[in-house]
Amino acid sequence: MDRNNMLMRLKEVEEWDIIVIGGGASGLGTALDAASRGFKTLLLEQNDFAKGTSSRSTKLVHGGVRYLQQGDISLVLEALRERGLMLQNAPHLVRNQSFIIPNYEWWGGPFYAIGLKMYDMMAGKLGLGPSKSLTPEETIKSIPTLVNNGLKGGVVYQDGQFDDARMAISLALTCADYGGTVLNYMEVTGLLKNGEDIIEGVEVRDLENNENYRLKAKAVINATGVWADRVMQMDKPDTKDMIRPSQGVHLVLDKSFLQSKDAIMIPHTSDGRVLFAVPWYNRVIVGTTDTLVKDASLEPRALEEEIEFILNTAGIYLTKVPTRKDVKSIFAGLRPLAASEGDEKSTKEISRHHKVLISISGLITITGGKWTTYRKMGEDAVDKALLIAGLPERKSITENLMIHSYSQTVSLDDPNSVYGSDLNAIEAIALENKKYAGLLSDELQISKVQLIWAVREEMARNVEDFLARRTRVLFLDARESIKICETVAQMMADELDFNDNWVKNQVKEFTKLAKGYYLA
Repeated sequence: MDRNNMLMRLKEVEEWDIIVIGGGASGLGTALDAASRGFKTLLLEQNDFAKGTSSRSTKLVHGGVRYLQQGDISLVLEALRERGLMLQNAPHLVRNQSFIIPNYEWWGGPFYAIGLKMYDMMAGKLGLGPSKSLTPEETIKSIPTLVNNGLKGGVVYQDGQFDDARMAISLALTCADYGGTVLNYMEVTGLLKNGEDIIEGVEVRDLENNENYRLKAKAVINATGVWADRVMQMDKPDTKDMIRPSQGVHLVLDKSFLQSKDAIMIPHTSDGRVLFAVPWYNRVIVGTTDTLVKDASLEPRALEEEIEFILNTAGIYLTKVPTRKDVKSIFAGLRPLAASEGDEKSTKEISRHHKVLISISGLITITGGKWTTYRKMGEDAVDKALLIAGLPERKSITENLMIHSYSQTVSLDDPNSVYGSDLNAIEAIALENKKYAGLLSDELQISKVQLIWAVREEMARNVEDFLARRTRVLFLDARESIKICETVAQMMADELDFNDNWVKNQVKEFTKLAKGYYLA
């Protein structure tokens, strides 16, 4: 993906079939669905791909065990099917992850065993493996850092895990492979309407060079997640807010706190939330919270009570009790919950089902949902766009569409497996030019050639793009990201032909950002 080439297309195409606003999971899924059906597709993201919610998840591809407990069978069925399709279509990005539910109550074993057997059954032929009951000895053998006192046993079940930001970049690349145009740092500032007040395009500002565009389209899809209300209000200023952002916070710890390839899932904490402790890139992610917030921010921050809740709750179940000084990184994300008008439920009770809304002017808005169902969200949104825009009826092909750099041969134990079949091309760059050989971070095994690839092929435009989303350094070890940011900035400047002032500003801006990712 070359940003300059993509920009040239804006002047070449007189009218797009579909313009998608938003470069997160739902927007990228929608754009890929549209492009793979053969429509002239443009995706516009105001920041970087997956900058918001879509890089800040628990990294799970799951049906939702707790939704089963809530009786939301249709959501679980849909999510389990989509989980299977994600693994089928992107085996280099999605993997099987075993979860253990430890039982400290006599009734816990039979209760969860029965529920998880239903979970297995609902997954059908796309299931990842059967659940089974564990003795106390088997449970401790699997997770040696689990508190033994009072342990009655456990239940192990299978779900999926992935790197959310890398999946987003791969979707953008796949969209481009199918002829779609995807652009980051393009802010939609308004909607174009004809004399009958019907939407016929968007007004956009390129945030890199301040150039403005008026782009025509037969259909405009609002897939901006927690910011969906803002776009709907561009269409109709008196539209009431319908998104209820819910904040999820995660702490990243050293792997010594888990010492297992299995993850822990605690379905009932002191306030009814679910707690996960999941191995990820040689670290452990512990979370999550579910806190209603008023305002949507690109950089949500964890509340002190959320941090204390996670540390205290993890300390109940882990023999090695985590403290503030053990936190390598802390990140928060906002869930775009689509609440009904007058819905006063707590955030954990609001349905995660997605909704496709159509305004009188023809604006199509996709809200709700979660990463696991991104593909179905995209399909549903494009189906509606065909009706609204009178586009030719073409069926979605994404059920069996292989994601960019699809590979079944890469080792999932290799952190670079996310590059799939592109790995050979990446390694070739380092072989051709010795200055790109070597590591940027010994601690996290991040290489210089990954940076060059990110700039040349993945539209990384600044230090944060690379350290937060093309690689996950910021999310794995915030202090380590600060140590290497100046080297990253200088290498990016050389590649993009930026000056020394750009380097200084990037170091300053990224350092300020990264300090919000660790606890003082």
